[in-house]
Amino acid sequence: MKIGIIIGTIREGRVGASVGKWVYDFAANRNDEGVTYELVDLKDYSLPLLGVAPTEQQGAAIGAWSAKMASFDGYVFVTGEYNRSIPGAFKNALDFLKPELANKPVGYVGYGGLGGTFAIAALRVSNAQQQLAGVRTMVNFSLMADFENFTVFKPQPYHAMNMNGMLDELLVWAKAFKTIR
Repeated sequence: MKIGIIIGTIREGRVGASVGKWVYDFAANRNDEGVTYELVDLKDYSLPLLGVAPTEQQGAAIGAWSAKMASFDGYVFVTGEYNRSIPGAFKNALDFLKPELANKPVGYVGYGGLGGTFAIAALRVSNAQQQLAGVRTMVNFSLMADFENFTVFKPQPYHAMNMNGMLDELLVWAKAFKTIR
């Protein structure tokens, strides 16, 4: 089984890369039997705005993004919270996908002033339309409690319980959904 950990922000000075790396390391260190984790950074895909005619290079990026996302049996979406929602680039990237995501589970890791709760809520609604099944447990990192000077990621140890719970749920659902794809 292959699980993609997707960093959903591309802005300069972002903290998403450090959160995504932590999630990846945490998951990989669990040594789940028969499971591989892969860290995917949205910043590596130069996607155009949906609806704008893509250049040849952007068309290739869309194809690569689609193929990468289709290769997974489940996902962990790592999202910042901007203006009480998900980053625009992440929403745009997800809008390029539908069959690639259908009948797969997703777990959520958010970060922000309120732990990314509003961003995760927005993702849950949008992802349901893409036939993604969101697991119940989520992980929420606070800019005030889990980041030094709001920029250096230093998660509190108590997040391990939610992270393990979210991954446990995700793997059960990924195994079940694999039987219907």
